[in-house]
Amino acid sequence: MYDLGHDLKVDPADRLLDPAIAAPYATAIANLFTSRLTVTADGRTLTPQWSQLDVLADRQSLRMHLRYALDSTPGTISVTASLFPYDPYHQTFLNVYEGAALTQAILDSGHPRFDYYAGTRQGALAVARTFVPLGVRHVLTGADHLVFLAGLLLLGASGRKLLALVAAFTAAHALTLTLASFGIIIPAARLIDPALALSIVYLGADTLLMRGGKDVRVWIAGAFGGIHGFGVAGVMREMDLPVRALGWSLGSFTAGAAAALLAGGAVITWLVAGLRAQSDALGQRLAFAGSIVVIVAGTFWFVQRVFFPTGI
Repeated sequence: MYDLGHDLKVDPADRLLDPAIAAPYATAIANLFTSRLTVTADGRTLTPQWSQLDVLADRQSLRMHLRYALDSTPGTISVTASLFPYDPYHQTFLNVYEGAALTQAILDSGHPRFDYYAGTRQGALAVARTFVPLGVRHVLTGADHLVFLAGLLLLGASGRKLLALVAAFTAAHALTLTLASFGIIIPAARLIDPALALSIVYLGADTLLMRGGKDVRVWIAGAFGGIHGFGVAGVMREMDLPVRALGWSLGSFTAGAAAALLAGGAVITWLVAGLRAQSDALGQRLAFAGSIVVIVAGTFWFVQRVFFPTGI
């Protein structure tokens, strides 16, 4: 009643506990929340149907029910709430029931939106539509990912070798992402980014020094993928995904990342092969110079992430 009294300019607020006074405010309350509480189904904004106003004097509160009509079973339900913007500490508690499953969330000024993925075929498809592009974008917009991918392929690779490299990354990434997302193994966050940088340094050094020795790039790709999976898991946990949607999201994200690596790797492999076809010496110089660049970049990121984690 206090929040409503403030926004409806009813003073004192406890006047709203009189049903005769509160009843005329039902329409005003519904209008007040129409712009402050938004529910969408698969991106389509739903229209609320409000009930009459109930006075709960023993709880010093007022209650209204609302319903949203659906034409079909949605894959995603999104709730955005900022019920009382004048109070920066106000929280909205959200319970989502689907069968016997309960999912809970708290919405506030810092996290005003919650996306719920249904435990249905439509929900699984919605997860894939959301997280496959996220995986692609994560790889293609990350400088460290691109440098690592280029470093893996400086010496050239056949189509089979490229598939093996991507498969090693994907398998290790899926394993550690699953372990961390479900809370089985959660490494300290401050260790993940420096470890990724060190793996890039090691890759550059290995490429520089291999000189016809044993090719261990598949193992390096697996190590990088495993470390990367631990890092991404922290982001997944912060999204408060339902457990049944978590598995689909992990698989979809990993599939998107693998597709991006495969596509980017194919382009890099084609360019390196074309250069080597013109001159083997030129290809060797590219591998040498590229390895130096990979080592320098990895060292820079390591120093930055260890000594300047919040920026310079």
